[in-house]
Amino acid sequence: MRSSNPVFSREGSFTREPGYAGFGGTAQAGGQHGNPYAGTQYAQQPQGQGPMTDEQLYQMYNGPSAGPAATGRMTLDDVVARTAMTLLTLVAAGAVAWFTLPFENFGFAIGASLVAMVVGLVISFKNSVSPPLILTYAALQGFAMGAVSHAFNTMLNGIVIQAVLGTAAVFAAMLFAYKSGRIRVTARYQRIGLAIALGFVLLMLVNVIAMAFGADMGLRSGPLGIVVGLIGIGLGAFFLSLDFASIEEAIAQGAPQRESWRAAFGLTLSLVWIYMEMLRLIAILRGDD
Repeated sequence: MRSSNPVFSREGSFTREPGYAGFGGTAQAGGQHGNPYAGTQYAQQPQGQGPMTDEQLYQMYNGPSAGPAATGRMTLDDVVARTAMTLLTLVAAGAVAWFTLPFENFGFAIGASLVAMVVGLVISFKNSVSPPLILTYAALQGFAMGAVSHAFNTMLNGIVIQAVLGTAAVFAAMLFAYKSGRIRVTARYQRIGLAIALGFVLLMLVNVIAMAFGADMGLRSGPLGIVVGLIGIGLGAFFLSLDFASIEEAIAQGAPQRESWRAAFGLTLSLVWIYMEMLRLIAILRGDD
């Protein structure tokens, strides 16, 4: 299953190593017991030590299975831990911007956001996973978001808490819907969602260009702004569902443990998208055009 999230959009984003979960090996690793010799004709001691005894074979076949941690494969706990580290870095950098930058000074925030975008693209198209780059992206993006959030909160007190709670609610709802089977990530589901996402991004690009020439299409204010904001949040929820499916598939296929960092990066991108759209939507609803 492929995601619209940039880090999940390429074939092989979650790479498989030879022999993991039976992929790429000459025999399935461990048969039913997770033992590398089980079910093969090579049940013998390491080189130079001769064949195994009956007792050694019995202990081998009846021993505990090797778990994902022992085989170096990605688990859900790995994804949760790396995502927590990435989000904590983002929040810490946001706090620095909040308490150090004047709320009306967006120069540093814009600069940090542009650099974060470049770093994010590098991460997305880089074959190998780089935790330092992912944490660098989180710090830069967090700094930019902290400055923007401070500005919004200065104009509309309490809006940041509302946006955070709204983002958490969307995440929880999508996780429940996905795990309960209410949302099924099919090929048709992806095609429709990606088409809407592409149209949305192009519309926002046209709006930015129009604003640069002094025109106002009204996409971020009034009733139309509310509709656009709801669509934006809906797309963020769509990205999350694709991320969940990609992560689930990667775990099932025995992706290497380091790929949990890539999963954490993808989830962070989706949550940042939802938070920013939520912030703008609440601002419109509270009367700030």
